[in-house]
Amino acid sequence: MTLDPSPLEQSPLDQPAEARNPQAQIDLQDLDLDPFETAILPILRHFLAAVTAPETQSWHIAYATAAERWGQSVGLAIAHGLSELLCAIHACREAPVTHCDALALDTRALLTADEAMILLMIRYMRRDNTERARIAVENVTHGRRDASVIRAGLKFAQRFHAGLSRRPGDPAPARSEPLRIVQ
Repeated sequence: MTLDPSPLEQSPLDQPAEARNPQAQIDLQDLDLDPFETAILPILRHFLAAVTAPETQSWHIAYATAAERWGQSVGLAIAHGLSELLCAIHACREAPVTHCDALALDTRALLTADEAMILLMIRYMRRDNTERARIAVENVTHGRRDASVIRAGLKFAQRFHAGLSRRPGDPAPARSEPLRIVQ
């Protein structure tokens, strides 16, 4: 009897970098991202658009989107952390990061291989999954273990850590003592 592998074991990381087509469209749901990781995708895309076409000033939209979603204090910190990470990634790669248009409705739920690798790298770093994070960093940086990418990724992951995640249907964690009313 064989068991179905978990979604993490079926990730695009299991394919060698050469076998992945950077333009391939990956379904967002296939990555098993949490709501936070899914929500940073449009912000990530706006920053990537600003890198590839600076005249668009898409970074303004990235910061505005983050502030609108999470409020100024948290949203701007999220956007800034992503910006630092993407700048580090861009600086160490020879080829630009392929990405979908942030404003295109038909690609909202689709990812390029590069976008998927960045989101998976963030996912694994936020969950302290060191082995998978290392593989993701190598895929994102095309084989380099760039210190600035690792530093920016870990800084973002530490600030916006996933904590203990529960799936729907999982029992709530046991409390050490029951809640009581204090007057």
